[in-house]
Amino acid sequence: MQAKSYDFTEGSIMKKMILFSSPIFLTNVLQTSYQLVDSLWVGNLLGASALGAISISGVVVFTILSFIIGLNTSALTILSQYKGAKDDKGLAKALNAFVVTLGLLTLLVGIIGFFLSETILGWMGTPEEILPMAALYLRINFAGVLFLFGYNFIATVLRSLGDSKTPVRFVAMALLLNSVLDPLFIYVFDWGIAGAGIATIVSQGSAFTYGLIFSIRRAGVPFTMPRLPETALMKKIFKLGLPSGMSMVVISAGVLAIMTVVTSFGESTVAGFGAAQRLDSLVMLPALTLGSALNAMAGQNIGAGKWDRVGEITRSGLILIAVVSVTICTLVFLNAGFLIRMFVDDPDTIAFGERYVRTVALFYPFLGINFVLNGVIRAAGGMFQVFVLNVISFWILRFPLTWLFATLYGEVGIGMGMAASLLLSSLIAIGYYKLGNWRDIKVLEEK
Repeated sequence: MQAKSYDFTEGSIMKKMILFSSPIFLTNVLQTSYQLVDSLWVGNLLGASALGAISISGVVVFTILSFIIGLNTSALTILSQYKGAKDDKGLAKALNAFVVTLGLLTLLVGIIGFFLSETILGWMGTPEEILPMAALYLRINFAGVLFLFGYNFIATVLRSLGDSKTPVRFVAMALLLNSVLDPLFIYVFDWGIAGAGIATIVSQGSAFTYGLIFSIRRAGVPFTMPRLPETALMKKIFKLGLPSGMSMVVISAGVLAIMTVVTSFGESTVAGFGAAQRLDSLVMLPALTLGSALNAMAGQNIGAGKWDRVGEITRSGLILIAVVSVTICTLVFLNAGFLIRMFVDDPDTIAFGERYVRTVALFYPFLGINFVLNGVIRAAGGMFQVFVLNVISFWILRFPLTWLFATLYGEVGIGMGMAASLLLSSLIAIGYYKLGNWRDIKVLEEK
């Protein structure tokens, strides 16, 4: 049965926002569960060393693919604008350009990564005892990287066209297959860490194949035989995609910089911060989900020239994320100790984690504001502007403020600095949304 695709250029905004974003949230939860299940099987069947090996390999794959992931983000903006403009010919041409560009780049990354896996891990300072396992697992992942990126790209295409339910099937399929194949390949077939890698690419390859067949036969996505795209479209893709890729680099580097502040306070603080970060990654899912949903919703209306609805979408998004964020931050604040104890049992670690979570929880709504406004600005094609906002957020506010407060108040200051940066970065995002020139950006050619 074909899932419903939404036309966001008419009808109720809040109702469609909730119906459209709910499956995206479920998809994000399943993606998080996929990584968790993979880690649980490897850790329990092969031990801590193997778990460390796949953790390092996962960071490598994500970091190297960040530029291509940025290009994929730009697809949501361009394709949703063509959808809103009801320009089927332009949509088909843009889709072909993305398929060729992203396909070739992913293939190139896969080949280079396959042959340089051990070298890359050596540059990262991977411990000698786990280097062979990590290299083997990484090579297998690079061999199937086209599947990983392929089914995520198809999910992005469907969302840009207003269908957020079908991608849930891809991820659920990959999760279920991986849950079955991991113990089968690792333990029953005795393939060790290679079995974990093979289970991953078989699961993702199956999800990609199903997604491609469904998109062509059932969803009516205008995929065609790949052909050389127009130069103008290629320039547009890289103009929007490059800042998106660089945004991910800026965020990753900012997190690493903050870790240098945390590590200066010792093992208990590091462990407590790590537990709190796992909690943060779950708390951020609603904001991350809504940002992606608004990217597609606002993109269709910008393509249709309905700027009044873009404003309504922004207001509805802010109301929705405020309700969700306040609910979450209240629950987290009241249950901080219990939540941290789910990850660790050391008293000092729990004490720091609880203080940190209670400090930052009060400022989660400001994080939601950032995601909502950035999603709308991205929908207009403001990828470079969002990149600048991320630089300000992480390198001018978050890292310096965390360092400053930690210097003045000790480990308690880490949470204070993070909280202050969330508040200030949201104020800057609001200022740019109201006063910036993002509405003047032209993504589609003039008719």
